[in-house]
Amino acid sequence: MRKGKLKDKLSSYFNRCGQNTPPFFKKMRTIGIVLAAAGTAVVSAPIALPTLVITVGGYLIVGGTVATAVSQAAIDDSTNCEESEN
Repeated sequence: MRKGKLKDKLSSYFNRCGQNTPPFFKKMRTIGIVLAAAGTAVVSAPIALPTLVITVGGYLIVGGTVATAVSQAAIDDSTNCEESEN
């Protein structure tokens, strides 16, 4: 029974990701992608960098990824996710 409940929540999340995203969250999604890309570039640099720089790069990756995921799940108030599921 618990597995079915989890599947319902995942399908609800994927339905939300398919809805229209407000303009502010589209900008936040783009910023998150840029942050994650910059962090990846720093972490995977072919030269030896100080530990602090590598740590900051890791934080950029995590922050950018979270900002992108949260921004993608935001939907307009004018669209109702529950109506589209039925």
